[in-house]
Amino acid sequence: MIDSHCHLDHEPLISDLSNVIQRSKDVGIKKLLTISTSIDSFSKIKQLIHKDDIIYGTVGIHPHESDKNVLTSSQLVHNFNENEKIIGIGETGLDFYYNNSDREKQISSFKEHIEASIETKSPLIVHSRNAEDETYEILNSYKNSDLKILMHCFTGSKEFSKKLLLLNSYFSASGIITFKNSLDLQDTFKTLPLEKVLIETDSPFLAPVPNRGKKNEPSFIDFTAVKLAEIKEIPKSKLVEITTNNFNQLFFN
Repeated sequence: MIDSHCHLDHEPLISDLSNVIQRSKDVGIKKLLTISTSIDSFSKIKQLIHKDDIIYGTVGIHPHESDKNVLTSSQLVHNFNENEKIIGIGETGLDFYYNNSDREKQISSFKEHIEASIETKSPLIVHSRNAEDETYEILNSYKNSDLKILMHCFTGSKEFSKKLLLLNSYFSASGIITFKNSLDLQDTFKTLPLEKVLIETDSPFLAPVPNRGKKNEPSFIDFTAVKLAEIKEIPKSKLVEITTNNFNQLFFN
């Protein structure tokens, strides 16, 4: 298995890193992709990728951090090229859930990340919340640029997923698919092509059932894999094989 999106630089994961990594390996995780959310976050990730062979990282600014953290596309490219274990750009995107006062900064930051992704030919890890139309409009404007798109922790509508598929996007399922009230999301993942699906924890957030409410960690991805296999009506072993291949196809080809 591969946890395609976690935050090892967050507590309580970073303070218990050796045990977190061991528990990850114990459930069969072969790679952990720890995601940058700010300039400070990236400085920690540059250290984390040297802690174990299974840890890889990204460089990026979360939309909620885009008012305080500004990186141009050239700066993102420079940081990406610092180490071969930095393999993606993001997380970036648009989040209009809490307030809309920083919309323009989010949009500007998103576009800088897209430009960096195109230049480095690396996947763009996209966060989209309460911003489906705006996210699609921006991504679609780059449709002829061979952009590699990964919709992280996808919770969007089926209509949104159909439009994103036309842009050759990948979709990552988090522990949210295990929640009782996620029937619409489960139905959306049921319709997505298997070759476009990944799994993630987004730990330490969004712990899956039966650990909902606890601090999440990469080893809990097993519960998400079981649920997604059930949704896709295939054995878990097949789901793990496919999502692992999809990750490697996206990030290493």
